Amino acid sequence: MSKNEFDQKFHLVRDDVLPEAMKKTLEAKKLLERGKVDSVWEAVRKVDLSRSAFYKYRDTVFPFHTVVKEKIITLFFHLEDRSGTLSHLLAIVAQHRCNILTIHQTIPLQGRANVTLSLNVTDMDINLDELVARLKRLEFVDTVEVLGSGA
Repeated sequence: MSKNEFDQKFHLVRDDVLPEAMKKTLEAKKLLERGKVDSVWEAVRKVDLSRSAFYKYRDTVFPFHTVVKEKIITLFFHLEDRSGTLSHLLAIVAQHRCNILTIHQTIPLQGRANVTLSLNVTDMDINLDELVARLKRLEFVDTVEVLGSGA
């Protein structure tokens, strides 16, 4: 008996504790989605995975950003207190079509400030992992964390 979509339970699991076959299934799915390979056979061969393992996990393992049904996320930042940092950060978020719902910034202490952003990511043009990675690379950003998602 298969469970319907509303009866399924999901768990957020860190990548480093996933079995290798699940990680390779994700890699193969990514190759297929991006058109880097033409067939499942080619994808599993490229990532060194058996076809049976791929078919076992393909409908059960997903990147975090694809299962977030609510399109609202909350990001926490620890930033250097410099003129224009928040403006630059918000410009990048807006550039990727995220709608900023709330902004909370603490008073800077010892040259650092905490900023929390709630974003509607319904129209975001990159995946969440890519956005977070881009924001982490900014020289004035010390920390970026995904605090949660919800409606």
